[in-house]
Formats: sequence, C-alpha cells, structure tokens
Amino acid sequence: MHSPLPLFAPDALRMLEARGAAHCGGDPFALMARAGLAGWRCLLKHWPQAMRVTVVCGPGNNGGDGYVLARHAREAGRIVRVLRSQPPASALARRACDAFVAAGGSVDVAGTGMPEADVIVDALFGIGLARAPESVAAGLIAAINAHPAPVLALDVPSGIDATTGSAPGMAVVADCTLQFLARHRGLRTGVALEHCGKLELSVLEVPATVLEDATPSAWAWRADALHGFLPLRPRNGHKGSNGHVLCIGGDHGGGGAIVLAAQAALRCGAGLVSVATRREHVPALLARCPEVMAHAVEGAADLLPLLDRADVLALGPGLGQGEWGRALWQAVMRSGKPRIVDADALNLLADAGSRLREDDIITPHPGEAARLLGGAVTDVQRDRFAAVAALQERLACTVVLKGAGSLVQAVGAAPAVIAAGNPGMGTGGMGDVLTGVIAALRGQGMAVADAALAGALLHAAAGDAAALDDGERGLLPSDLLSWLRRLANPVRR
Repeated sequence: MHSPLPLFAPDALRMLEARGAAHCGGDPFALMARAGLAGWRCLLKHWPQAMRVTVVCGPGNNGGDGYVLARHAREAGRIVRVLRSQPPASALARRACDAFVAAGGSVDVAGTGMPEADVIVDALFGIGLARAPESVAAGLIAAINAHPAPVLALDVPSGIDATTGSAPGMAVVADCTLQFLARHRGLRTGVALEHCGKLELSVLEVPATVLEDATPSAWAWRADALHGFLPLRPRNGHKGSNGHVLCIGGDHGGGGAIVLAAQAALRCGAGLVSVATRREHVPALLARCPEVMAHAVEGAADLLPLLDRADVLALGPGLGQGEWGRALWQAVMRSGKPRIVDADALNLLADAGSRLREDDIITPHPGEAARLLGGAVTDVQRDRFAAVAALQERLACTVVLKGAGSLVQAVGAAPAVIAAGNPGMGTGGMGDVLTGVIAALRGQGMAVADAALAGALLHAAAGDAAALDDGERGLLPSDLLSWLRRLANPVRR
C-alpha cells in the first residue's frame, strides 16, 4: 500500500470493531476468533520453528485474542504456556479462555518470572490503556522485556497509549506488533517507536467498505510518496523560476549551521541561494560552497536590501540570541516574505510571544516546542499530537515538530506523521539541513503545507539512504546532501 496511510485513534478503532462484528453476523466473538488466528499466522510467518510459545493474557478482549492464539498454537503441536495477570473480565475473553481450556490447555497465574520460550505473545492490554500499568501487570511487562525470546504484541505493545504514543509507565518492547482492522496513530511517533518493532496490519477479512467513511485522525507518509510532490522540471526552466532563498544566521561559533542550510537548499533545487552571516564566516563559506552568494552583515541595515531580493527566508541556523541575532530576527519578523523559522530564531520567538503568518513554517525540536508553549519537554513528548496542534493554533503557521516520527501540522489539516528517519539523525546540524530543504521547496513554488510535509519527508528519507551506506552511528548532516539531490529528482522517462 502506498502513502499516505490512514491512522486512527482508539475511539474510531472501537467504532470499526463494532462494524467488523456486524459484518461477522453480529457476533463479536467471530471477530475475536479472526484476530487470534491472524496473530497465530503472524507468529508462524516470523518464527516458524518456534516450538515453545508463552502467551501472556490480560483480563480484557486483548487477552481474549491471546487465548485464541494459544488454542491454535496448541492444536498445531506447540508447547503452550498461558499466563494470566487477572481472570478474564469480559464475556468475550471468558469465552475464549473457556475454549482454550476445553481444548486441553491450562492457564497459570503469572508470577514474577517467565518460563522458557521461543516466542512470547503480549496480549495484556489493547488500545484502551491510557495509564501506567499497575504492579502485577508492570512486573509481567518487566519479565517479558527481560526474557531473551522475541515478542509478538497483539494490537498494541502493552503499556503504550494508542492515542498519543507515550508510555505512562512500564511498556512491552516488542519485535513485531500486529495491529487489527486499521493502523493506530499512537504507534507512529515518540516513544512508541522504541516499543513496536515491525508494524504489521491484519484487516481480519473485513471488507474495505467498513472503513470507507471512517475519518483518520492522522496520515503516515513514507518515502514512496516523494514522487507525488516533486514533478519533473520544465525544459525551459531557469534559475529565476526556481526561487531565491536567503539563509540568515551564523553568529560567532555558528558558521557551520548556516553553511549546511545553504548547501541543503542548493541540493534541493533552489535557483539562487544567498547567505547573510558574520563577515568572519564568508571566506570559509565560499571555500566550502562557491555556488552561494555570501554577504557579510553587521546589522539590520545590511540585511534589508537582501530581504527585498529574496523569495523565501530561512532564519535561525547558528543565529544565536545575542544583539546581532536579535537585530536580524527583528528585521525578518517585519518582512512580508515567506519564512522558515528554526533554531535560535524560535527561542527569540518564544521570548517575544509573537504570532506568525499562515505562510510561515517553524521546525522546532521538543525542547524548542516546550519553550514556545511555556511547558516542559516531558509535556510535549507525552502527547506530541496535542503539542503540534497547540503550536499551530498558538502561532497560526505550519509546524514541523521534529523527533522520532516527526509531525507536520498545517492549518486546517489532519496531522501528518513522517514514517521515515532513523536515530543516526540525532546529531547537531540535521535541523539546519531540514531548514534549507523546506526553504528550497517553498522557493520553487510549492504550497506551504506541501513544502513542510515534502521537506520533512525528503530530509528523513535522505537520512535513511545515507545510513544504509555505513550505519546510523556517526551519520553527519553533510552525508545527506548527495542523497537529497538524488531523492529530489524523479526519473525522466
């Protein structure tokens, strides 16, 4: 399936479960039976040689899915141990448990340890958990995580909030998570990415018509969508038709940041790239990148004529928060040109409490987002969807909230989740490259929301491509530059 992928919050998923049950003749147990069978088939696909299967069941319907899986595993000749945290509490879970026992299985009350196993199935909690697991469940989760066997999570790794992607307490670290009916938005961003492993989906043989009028709460975008944003250039195009980007920043000690932003803008197709920076950085900038038009600026008066000639302004990389950076920031804030605002420009924005315009884009990391919202980083990471929505509403512009599973929130749109990128990109300078990427796309005439989304996706995809060469650790922002050029160019047929 190609991007974008629809993502749903738990309320919508419960509605889809009800529709799925109606499709199964009104019998919700028939849908549970399909979920348990899908889980068993997923286990067989990934671990076909596994003979010892431990299934950890909770009291709700997620536990019921686990009992069904355990019955299929036992019938297939596997050695099955079922551990329960509590007795089945729902009618469906009790029916599934009774069917497993009637087939010759036995259920043990979970202790503090985990038996020997080739695979562990996590069926403790499903999409309904939004709080920290209590003591017994937390102990079970700790035992699962300490066990050397791979883990298959049914629907959601237990302890992960399917709405926000946060982990209020202990959470299972799975090797594979099989989602049922539809993809969960909370599994695509933040700490959830540490817990899900490979994400898979089973629609439980429910026809697509069941999903037709369900409204996604977010969309996941993968690298396969880039070609839709980046058409072939016209044969009669020229530098003037590809936008003039002005990158502003590079105070003392921050000259490298503005170089990276300028290089990224060039590699993503900007027709002209100017740089306004400290005089001391101009020789190094021209030696590194002779294609840029480098300008020494000592204050706002030097910057004003450069602002007039530019189409798009990229403000923030290496800007600093001193007198020099503040003067340039104030001049750019008075400008009517489209702006991409990042790094120290965001900190100055937070201090000023200003609003931006609808055609502006900001690219905060969680720390910058917290300062803009007047809260803590933990608040932002606890619910990244709420944070990006709050930033968009407060500042009135398009927001790219960086981090694992970056989020893009445009005016009046559902949030977009960037389903690309890797931990190697967590190094200084990566955000400066992103600023240049988005500015280049904006300068080439891309609409503000599309430039933010395509820029974040192109940046993440380039990071993934660069990491394939020599690994994630030690990945440098400059390693992305050649990949940006490759991925920004569709094949001309």
